[in-house]
Amino acid sequence: MEPRISITGITLAHNVREPHEVDALLALAAAAGATVVKPASASSWGGYQGCFADTDGYVWEVVWAAFDFNEDGSLRVT
Repeated sequence: MEPRISITGITLAHNVREPHEVDALLALAAAAGATVVKPASASSWGGYQGCFADTDGYVWEVVWAAFDFNEDGSLRVT
């Protein structure tokens, strides 16, 4: 069972191309003053994700889910 975190307001999301990028982005955010509120782990739906709260308190989900990306880095929605 995945840990539950309490989030009020909105949650922002950032998709990455590779699972290891989730760990790298969480570490970068923590080094910049963010608080990791959910360490990266495999999700029940087959992805890999973690969450951090930025210095303003907004929660960001960082996720890898084997999505396709366009050349410009945007997520391809099919």
